[in-house]
Amino acid sequence: MFSLDLFNFDQILAITFTLFAVIDIVGSIPVLISLKEKLGHIDSGKATIASGFLMVLFLLVGEPFLNLLSVDVHSFAVAGSIVIFVIGLEMILGVEFFKSEKDTKTGSLIPIAFPLIAGSGTLTTIMSLKANYKETNILAGILLNLVIIFIVLRSLSWIERILGKAGLMVVRKFFGVILLAIAVKIFKSNLTK
Repeated sequence: MFSLDLFNFDQILAITFTLFAVIDIVGSIPVLISLKEKLGHIDSGKATIASGFLMVLFLLVGEPFLNLLSVDVHSFAVAGSIVIFVIGLEMILGVEFFKSEKDTKTGSLIPIAFPLIAGSGTLTTIMSLKANYKETNILAGILLNLVIIFIVLRSLSWIERILGKAGLMVVRKFFGVILLAIAVKIFKSNLTK
């Protein structure tokens, strides 16, 4: 239902839930804790702002930018799926592919802001939401998700204490397999298009 007002609550709710499902920040907790251990610290503010910047940028100029580079959305999604696949392998095998950055500022941005939070799936979803929803409502949905992302990133130490080392290892392996499956699905669905 479209409204003449600047914001439409029904649209904002639908957009927020759609982005929440695609971003899957709760499912990414084991990956984030693993990266936090490797980096020593995650700057939750910088990671949230960088993710938000990428999402808003893609909302406004995503498709024209990719077209300018002669990259289609499907190729972008395939590239993102490969990075997600490698992160999943790290979680399952305990092997380090992404070397620790000495600069934790960079580590908070890559691979956390991109591709974990504002990955190809998120950015593609944002571009496709423009077909059905007003940009102001999409922006509101993005902002609500950024609040959730910030809260989760700030709570990682607390979540880690609750799970304990054994619980964390089990959850990390389980979500590593889930990440591999998601990466394969994104890869497969975008490879043939």
